Amino acid sequence: MKLPRSVAGWTIAVFGVLALLMGALGLLWPEALLRLLGLDVPATRALGDHTGTFLLASSMASFNMGVYYLLATVTEWRAFYRFTVVFRLVTFTVFSIAVLADIAPDRFFGVAAWEGLGALATAVGLRLDARRGVPAGTGATPERTAATVDGTDVARDVGEGPGAAGAAPADAVR
Repeated sequence: MKLPRSVAGWTIAVFGVLALLMGALGLLWPEALLRLLGLDVPATRALGDHTGTFLLASSMASFNMGVYYLLATVTEWRAFYRFTVVFRLVTFTVFSIAVLADIAPDRFFGVAAWEGLGALATAVGLRLDARRGVPAGTGATPERTAATVDGTDVARDVGEGPGAAGAAPADAVR
């Protein structure tokens, strides 16, 4: 797997790895995940308690989300990065309200904080990348995208630059 090529890409990669790992933890050892989130793990469950089913579904979603984030990192899909900033802030808001309304335990605010701080880190990364001149959709630095007059990519990076074998920037897929 390629390493991220931008500051924003690193923030997305870190979140992707953690989402993947937390999803795997929930699938393999659900009680540990519940404890980590500050939720009670009773010795027995009441009839009709579907906590395990819900945990299975949310863990699988987390695992899949981790894969999506890592794929976005590998392709340097900057539109996805911007999208995540908005929706991670929405997630921060919803989770914070859940804690404040006593729907979730106080310790669950850590999940909200992680989402909010992650969104801010990605937003800052996007800003820094823009100042550095990282072209949207390529993730390459200006030195790596030196193009000839006919538009071919001098560096010949696979999937990067203006003449990369007919490849469109990742942002072109909307």
